[in-house]
Amino acid sequence: MKAVILAGGYGKRLMPLTSRLPKPLLEVGGKPIIDWQISWLKRSGVGSFVVTCGYLKEKLISHLDVLKKDSGIEVEYAIEKSPLGTGGALKNSASHIDEEEFIAVNGDVITNLSVKKLKLGKAMASLALTRLKSPFGIVKTENAVVSRFDEKPYIKGYWINAGVYRMRDGIFSYLPEKGDIERTAFATLAARRLLIGVKYDGVYWRSIDSLKDLEDADKELRGGVLRA
Repeated sequence: MKAVILAGGYGKRLMPLTSRLPKPLLEVGGKPIIDWQISWLKRSGVGSFVVTCGYLKEKLISHLDVLKKDSGIEVEYAIEKSPLGTGGALKNSASHIDEEEFIAVNGDVITNLSVKKLKLGKAMASLALTRLKSPFGIVKTENAVVSRFDEKPYIKGYWINAGVYRMRDGIFSYLPEKGDIERTAFATLAARRLLIGVKYDGVYWRSIDSLKDLEDADKELRGGVLRA
């Protein structure tokens, strides 16, 4: 199976680190984000990769050219001449997809969820869902008396898009030339009942959107959260 890694964004919220490196090359837990992704996807049965490149693309391509020589992986590049958004970037990769089904992943996600669990059935796409974690600690009270503190718990009953997808090649007819996939293709597919959400509980998942995310993920990965 082939996977598309959406790696062309600016990573503005990670400045100044991303002033010299594209976000997928930022190190976390001792190696770049994209290296974590490729290792995880290889374990999940992915044999070749398409990486969408835009901002500081030369550095990303140079790194991956070395990586594919060392590890024997197959990597192709879909170049964005200007920012296209996740939907536009995926559409721009269409010429590299020669299989009926493929995986797509946001370029800032580190996880160990199994993509084999993502099934399509009659749907055009399925997306992985993870539990929503509160960004704040929760205070529990009993009759106005504080009983305990729960440090950033998962919020029961709420799920978020994990940025990991399984898709049919027919998805390209739904994608915009420019724009985010959630606001365009996914909105249309959901209205037509052609989008499946697959819930993952008890997996590791982290989206690297800020310096705090980078610091937290670094501690978790260095602590061995993904060794198993």
